[in-house]
Amino acid sequence: MQDNNRNLILAMVLSALVMLVWSIFFAPEPVPPAQDTTPTSTQGATTPETGSPATPGAVPQGAAPELEAATATSDDPSAGAGRVRIDSPSLAGTISLAGGRIDDLELTGYRETLDPQSPSVRLLSPTAQTTVQAEGSPVAPGGAAQLAVQKPYYAVYGWMPAAGTDPALVPGPATVWEVESGATLAPGQPVTLRWDNGAGQIFRRTYELDDKFLFTVTQTLENTGTAPFSAAPYGILARHGRPDTQNFFVLHEGAVGMTDGKLLEEKYKDMAKLDPMAGEGPAQLIEVQENGWIGFTDKYWMTTLAPAPGQSFTAVVKYAPGADIYQAETRMPVQTVAPGATGTSSSYLFAGAKVWEVINGYQENPGIDRFVDSIDWGWFYFLTKPIFRLLHWLHGMIGNMGWAIIALTFVLKLLVFPLARKSYISMAKMKELQPEMEAIKQRTGDDRMKFQKEVMELYKREKVNPAAGCLPVLLQIPIFFALYKVIFVTIELRHAPWIGWIRDLAAPDPSSLWNLFGLLPWAAPGQGSFLHSFTLPVLAILLGISMWMQQKLNPAPTDPAQKMIFAWMPWVFMFMLGGFASGLVLYWITNNTITIIQQYTIMSMHGHRPDFFGNIRSSLPSRAKTEAKAGEKGGDKGGK
Repeated sequence: MQDNNRNLILAMVLSALVMLVWSIFFAPEPVPPAQDTTPTSTQGATTPETGSPATPGAVPQGAAPELEAATATSDDPSAGAGRVRIDSPSLAGTISLAGGRIDDLELTGYRETLDPQSPSVRLLSPTAQTTVQAEGSPVAPGGAAQLAVQKPYYAVYGWMPAAGTDPALVPGPATVWEVESGATLAPGQPVTLRWDNGAGQIFRRTYELDDKFLFTVTQTLENTGTAPFSAAPYGILARHGRPDTQNFFVLHEGAVGMTDGKLLEEKYKDMAKLDPMAGEGPAQLIEVQENGWIGFTDKYWMTTLAPAPGQSFTAVVKYAPGADIYQAETRMPVQTVAPGATGTSSSYLFAGAKVWEVINGYQENPGIDRFVDSIDWGWFYFLTKPIFRLLHWLHGMIGNMGWAIIALTFVLKLLVFPLARKSYISMAKMKELQPEMEAIKQRTGDDRMKFQKEVMELYKREKVNPAAGCLPVLLQIPIFFALYKVIFVTIELRHAPWIGWIRDLAAPDPSSLWNLFGLLPWAAPGQGSFLHSFTLPVLAILLGISMWMQQKLNPAPTDPAQKMIFAWMPWVFMFMLGGFASGLVLYWITNNTITIIQQYTIMSMHGHRPDFFGNIRSSLPSRAKTEAKAGEKGGDKGGK
């Protein structure tokens, strides 16, 4: 029995260790103060020494910006430029004819909150916080829908002049384009923009969009002049100012990319600490030979530049300190277009929600290399990925994510059942050996070495492994972390309901004992407040009860210190886990319930049925115990 209690104590200690590690490493960092986000141009200059394009990025320190975009002004080309409307089942927004920027984008299938009337999630926002056209003509200098104030975040494409090419002859981020064909960008309805430099070169940019989140951007350079023309196509994602992030250690937010099979991750705070490079500032440049992509990821949303598979390019992540702009870039090789010829460059832009099924589809077609790794699977990716795939499949079969989590728990328990069965059989055999162990203890007295030696011989003779009870507990730790990661980072759990009041399995249980679960006319303390941990939602209470019931499969330990730990542990965990995601607490409750049934059944089959109700009664205060304690106190006083 002592070994059984030792295994249970080990389970409690390991569980407490999980909570401790979470509180140390996964707790949110302080949110940094808002920074000044004065935008600037992203048009660069030629590098004569190499003949390759210079940074098509932020203006170097001390240079005058070509585009003031903090507020709309008469000098700002975006203030008077028209816009082309974007309309698809998943996206809505506009493209600015100033630079041809994709800078106004909403995800129509996702809301900011659970309220169905709340605004759609805004992904991209223009440099000039002006009104943009939402209804009516697809191309208009103004509009009726006012954009919410948001830090500028956009995608821009262009050509950089090679050595010997006049920079004024290539379109830049401030160039105002004209619509050559198309009205509204929609699935099956491409839009082509045109710009003529007046010197014999005509630039076109064609945008295509599927029914999800993938743009195809094709840039062409038609040379109608009499001399060869050299330039290099590029793509830029620019974020003005450090974005608001979750600031969780367990979650990566910032630059993300894949370069010839190697994953690149740079948090925003680390981008500012990159080694300075001549003409670049803090930057990291990676030459990609065959396949790759680069962009920015948030918890649930992402924008990514992906050249066509097989296309070599330079992947760049950089930070412009003076302008406070974070950039991800794809720089293509220089193209020299002969007179009468046309140069072409095609690439993809992903701008949307990190839905696994959608991203996996883009990995297969058009073949964006290892695109599913844009989801932050974490250290336990070898567990996180298959667990998510299984959960995703179960959700597709059942149709409810809460019941899918419960079904997933059953599947995981089934996979570790051989270990659990061996553990419980070992516990039953340990009970059978208790009389012999007591005899050894009496025979060896205070000689601990002799006692341990004879006990180990007994275990060997009876083929009992005392460590077998620890294996299922140890296996639960990585599974717990992997499932925590899945619930925390995957968008499939966001706003996913279960039953009744549980409408978001990625968020804590909103119910609270503080107001008798909504019966009293006051609100519970908000998440993040000191009193929130004491609100006790329904799922946290059920978790505490399930842990307490699991304890009652074995008698309480005789050691007073162990007994006190056992008495308090379920209720300590009840308070600690109140703020965890509902889906994770649901998993833990289900896991405890299955464990209780398994242990009770297997031990009963081996002739050692746990005295469940007897253990409960023995833990409750009784009249005899109270009188005995009173007698002991009275005897102590009389003795004194």
